[in-house]
Amino acid sequence: MAISANNGSFEARLIAVVITLAALLWLGVEYLGGQMNWPPKYVFLADLSAGAAFLWAMIASYRLWRKGQAK
Repeated sequence: MAISANNGSFEARLIAVVITLAALLWLGVEYLGGQMNWPPKYVFLADLSAGAAFLWAMIASYRLWRKGQAK
């Protein structure tokens, strides 16, 4: 089954991968930061990065949804 750019399956899978990786990396950094006593500024950087990834995923999901509505 080939992935076609026309039906949006590639974009949907990309959004799912970004959400999954952002959540796992964010949880991992939060755990390691607590175990290794990292300064809060480094853990907060992970929070901002995860927030940016989730914001991108929300915007991309909305755009994909709107593209599906136009068909």
